Amino acid sequence: MADVEGAWAPVPGEAVAWLNELDPDHCYSGFEPPRNPDAVWLLHAMYAWQDGLVTTTHDDLYRSMRGAGLTEPDPAGDLVAGEAPGDAPGDMVGDMAGEMAEDMAGDMDVGDLLEDAVVTGSELGRSGHPGRGWRRLRWAELARGFGGPVVPEGEFPGHRCLRQAHPTGSWSAAIEPPAEGCLDREGWHRLVEVLIRHSPAGADTRVLAYYCPLLTSDWDHETVLAGRLGDAAALYDHPRMTSCPSNLWPVDRSWVVYCDWDLWGTKVVGPAALAADLLADGELEALRLPWTS
Repeated sequence: MADVEGAWAPVPGEAVAWLNELDPDHCYSGFEPPRNPDAVWLLHAMYAWQDGLVTTTHDDLYRSMRGAGLTEPDPAGDLVAGEAPGDAPGDMVGDMAGEMAEDMAGDMDVGDLLEDAVVTGSELGRSGHPGRGWRRLRWAELARGFGGPVVPEGEFPGHRCLRQAHPTGSWSAAIEPPAEGCLDREGWHRLVEVLIRHSPAGADTRVLAYYCPLLTSDWDHETVLAGRLGDAAALYDHPRMTSCPSNLWPVDRSWVVYCDWDLWGTKVVGPAALAADLLADGELEALRLPWTS
């Protein structure tokens, strides 16, 4: 695999001007292109502990750990998520608390949030399969359990979805909820594979990647990189970024990927055949949300 930074070269920010024309009100969180001619949303993956759910929430864990002096007295809001417990399924909550303490003591930026903020359990940026003991939990499975829609009509994939599963804002500690702002690692890699099949030069298709200011903290310049679609999977671990690109598109603009920094879903706009492949792919969870296009 090519070195990520060596394979992706910065290009002038004007390269993203056409997307700005399509979505001038993007509010620095990524450009949402309209349906052209079709569009689907990929729902960011969530996971459930194999032994079932618990009533203890991610916020409960955080409060308990604070009370025990295991964390700094600064709630992490929706930026904190417990990592997977180790190999012992019997004491899932205890193991998760230990892992969460390690996260908070490590390199996770918990931000400057209010004392009464709720730790939801949702990560911001990169995410992936938590490891042994966890299984993929489809949004549709959870929605069926509560008898509600996967995404309520008029809404985008985000924190207003599946509210019965997190009525207080904090998810069960036995669920790793969808990450905000970035498709999960496995989903991103699979998406790139599908895009290669629908691109004019396959893996050699020249593409551009845009990173929004909320991700780069550069409010004066647009950050755009150029490279090969075959090298796009490696963008997920770009050392200077904490997320997949906010937008990805080929030079012929035949399709566009859109990851909003505030959402739990990634939109893919392009030909009907591409949308159909994404909807039928067993490794992805995709659906059409016509009111968002």
